[in-house]
Amino acid sequence: QVQLVESGGGLVQPGGSLRLSCAASGSIFSGNVMAWYRQAPGKQRERIATITSGGSTNYAGSVKGRFTISRDNAENTVYLQMNSLKPEDTAVYYCNKVPNFPSWGQGTQVTVSS
Repeated sequence: QVQLVESGGGLVQPGGSLRLSCAASGSIFSGNVMAWYRQAPGKQRERIATITSGGSTNYAGSVKGRFTISRDNAENTVYLQMNSLKPEDTAVYYCNKVPNFPSWGQGTQVTVSS
């Protein structure tokens, strides 16, 4: 069964940190570029970080220097370490491959608020 399961979201104060995890089916994960996406209320889903199977990374300007994407190829898992969180980071966060698999996971809600 093809799956993407995100976890680790929550409510955090501005300046705080969270670590998101995404467990993916091997058919999605193995050998593919993986990415984290997010969708804020009333906005389109955007891709914010990518990582190749070899570990090369790329980030959107809005998160560069604050977020770190990583992957465990043995566990088919991709992570997103988020530091210095801002209210504008509030969104539902998803993972998927690039180009994205047509079916998405349920996402994990991140809310940054005091």
